[in-house]
Amino acid sequence: MASDQENSQDANAPDDTSEKEITRGITIMKSIIRDRDKAVTYNVNWNADNQLIGYNAAKLASYIGTLVRMHIPITATRWSNKELGSAKDKIWTEILRSFNIEDTTIRKKYILQLAGKRHRGWRTFLTNKYLKDKENFFVEYDPEYPVKYAIFITEEEWVAFVDQRRDENFKKVSATNRERASNPTYAYKKGRLGYARLEEKILDETKSDATSLPPHVLWKEARVGKDGTVRDDVQHIYDECETLSQSISTAEDQENRSVLSRALNVPEYPGRVRGKGHGCTPTSLYKNPRRRNPSNQEVMETLQALQAQVLQLQKDNERYRCMEKCSSQLKETSEKASINCQNKFPEGISSCQLYLSSPTYRLVGKGKVHNTSGDLLHHRPLPDGHLKVSVDVVLDKDALLPIPDIVSETTLLRDAIGSFVAWPLDLIFIDDEVFAQGSQQLSQKIGSRQKNKRDLPVTSLPKKGAFVPRYQISLETLVDSSDMATAGAIRLLDMEEDIFGYSCTETIGKEDLEHIFRHQELGVGVIHTYIRFLYDNFTRGNDQLSNRFRFVSSSLVNKALICREPDSCREYLVKRFMASSTNNLYLWPYNSGCHWLLLAIDPLKEVVYFLNSIDGEWTNYPDMKQLVDTSIKVFRSQRQARVPRTKSSNITWIKVQCPLQRNGIDCGYFVMRFMREIINMNQIEIPITYFDEYKCAHYTRLQLEQIKEELCQYFIEKRLISI
Repeated sequence: MASDQENSQDANAPDDTSEKEITRGITIMKSIIRDRDKAVTYNVNWNADNQLIGYNAAKLASYIGTLVRMHIPITATRWSNKELGSAKDKIWTEILRSFNIEDTTIRKKYILQLAGKRHRGWRTFLTNKYLKDKENFFVEYDPEYPVKYAIFITEEEWVAFVDQRRDENFKKVSATNRERASNPTYAYKKGRLGYARLEEKILDETKSDATSLPPHVLWKEARVGKDGTVRDDVQHIYDECETLSQSISTAEDQENRSVLSRALNVPEYPGRVRGKGHGCTPTSLYKNPRRRNPSNQEVMETLQALQAQVLQLQKDNERYRCMEKCSSQLKETSEKASINCQNKFPEGISSCQLYLSSPTYRLVGKGKVHNTSGDLLHHRPLPDGHLKVSVDVVLDKDALLPIPDIVSETTLLRDAIGSFVAWPLDLIFIDDEVFAQGSQQLSQKIGSRQKNKRDLPVTSLPKKGAFVPRYQISLETLVDSSDMATAGAIRLLDMEEDIFGYSCTETIGKEDLEHIFRHQELGVGVIHTYIRFLYDNFTRGNDQLSNRFRFVSSSLVNKALICREPDSCREYLVKRFMASSTNNLYLWPYNSGCHWLLLAIDPLKEVVYFLNSIDGEWTNYPDMKQLVDTSIKVFRSQRQARVPRTKSSNITWIKVQCPLQRNGIDCGYFVMRFMREIINMNQIEIPITYFDEYKCAHYTRLQLEQIKEELCQYFIEKRLISI
């Protein structure tokens, strides 16, 4: 009912309530035309839900109605008709000439949707005024041509329009709609004010710091009469909404039915939010689009992917059965029964970390390895090269089991929590990084390969009880055998525009690789390479992650440039922030000149998470803080955001209690792991005490070696180093 009220046209004449009809001229907004010729334009405002508000909102709405009557024929029955494209473009162009509106897709969509409503209202007005009698029934005689609107309507268009409206199907639809709208259960009582301007009025009168009101609050206020009384049934719906809002989360409200729709017991229509008015969509209100139903093509693609997975599982199952058959043929002698008791692990039960090597080398879970003689898995011998592992914690919810469990028909690691599975020996690592035996021979083998060459870094030597850095060893071998072994050799890594907002090339030198091998302080080339690794393996092709996490280039914003070219640094940050329409977390590895730290910035919420591995305060970096605060304020101004007065000059900075380093060189490795864990948790809000899954006082050497292994594997897979 509210939308019907808002659709009323300026040309509408009231019902004949006296002997002499009150007449008025047609609305063509001459004042706007005169101002346009003088190069005078009007400013308009938008609320937090991207709806038109402010002093000139009504003027723009009326002008849209005038342009619609000028450029869109009344015979156009479908606003989405492609033949109206050129006329719509004319309307948009004329509006831009007179009103200061950003020439963006979201603004154009809003204005043209409003134009569509004005067109429907214009056609409805003509029907009610000239084709129906006072009882709202269609007249039988031929209505006369409305000479008053001759500048908008030709005689041919009028004849065609009358024929359309006299169609029996249209009459049935009209009668149904008239019956439905004749007696609304909860009548809208704010005339042409609309929900958006009603919300603006309430916020101004109450001097509230809020930027928007819940839909059910607006719905109630829109049904309060001039005397200020609220009907009991309206109050009952409002009270029920208040109760429901305490028990339903925002995500559930978004994904299913809103609180107001539940209380009214009516369906929720796609693309709209009940109680918020024109222009407010689930995307603008919840800052996340509603899930849409997949298309037939997407369903077929998903089905084909599932069929491929089933086929692969069948192959794995067949392979497992063959291995099982071979194992069952072995004699159960004490010598062969001990094959599953591996010397490289402590005998008995030990806490361990579980890794997978495909598609990337990564930690996927934690559990306990059972290294006992003659141990069986579900009453069957273990496959060669595997040990029995009990799964306690899953860190990668999408990780597959190395060998599917045919007994429980389990294929995902997360479904194996609390049960036993077979795990490859080379992907199991004891938590305390102490292995009983087996490292000495590998150490001698590596030592012979490095004979007459420079000494290996201490971190790469697989000493007794140390983690074996397989990919680091492989990459170092490639480097020693290629032209990268010479001083000054470099490799170039292309950085796509989506990563930092501009396309560039990162230079990787021999020194950068040496820093990794020798566990020394890292430069920007290594940090950016790891960001490229995160982009390729996590955010690329993943709409949710790519819309949630973005990166800031340390080459364009660092301490030296902030001091020398602060304006260019600010322009780059603001441009990065303006690239998003939803809540994003921008990960920025900041180099203060001798130390790396991480800033995670949410520009829409104006929150900055400060992660410093040496427990310093952001006040120690005044130039950096001033740049971030200024950039967020400029971003706020450019998007015309309305911010509560109490927050207008304050940006929220949160010092996260992250793991701390215990030396002076690990800061770069800590920053890379921070970014990895933030993206892996898939949360924009970082807890002040850090994520429970990764909370610790200090990262162990193994946890830092995992990052280095990922880097080295990425170098190898990208073929950056070749012989």
